[in-house]
Amino acid sequence: MKYFYIIISIAFTFSCKHHASIVSEKQPYAIVGEIERLDNSLDAIIPKDAKIEHIATGLTWAEGPLWVASEKMLLCSDVKMDKIYKWTEEEGISVFIEPSGFTGATTDSREKGSNGLVLNPDGDLVMCQHGNRQIARMDASLKSPASKFIPIVDNYK
Repeated sequence: MKYFYIIISIAFTFSCKHHASIVSEKQPYAIVGEIERLDNSLDAIIPKDAKIEHIATGLTWAEGPLWVASEKMLLCSDVKMDKIYKWTEEEGISVFIEPSGFTGATTDSREKGSNGLVLNPDGDLVMCQHGNRQIARMDASLKSPASKFIPIVDNYK
């Protein structure tokens, strides 16, 4: 089952388009493209019958993605829109946190949102924040997300 979500993560990342609204695609999801196997060792991590599915449209610039197995959800940053979206098989796509990368008053940055999502060993969400120019940990649980962040790295030397 985890391989299914790897394929969904790939499709989620490549579904970036300029639309006014974010929508989940209807199930069964559209199959897009194909997996080209240039080396048989790929079979050890992606099943031979895996498909690339298009699960959502409307993201401006999707980055991430992060599969959170404990919550059965896929997270993905929309860098330009300063949001992190959540996708679950049951609910489709929704905003997880906003803002995700810039918490100041004004910025001229075109890339103010989060990027590069990962869980730390304690299961906390960690992200690169373009707007805040830092790597930060979300100061909230995955079950009750909030735009509160604790800087991990915010300068060099």
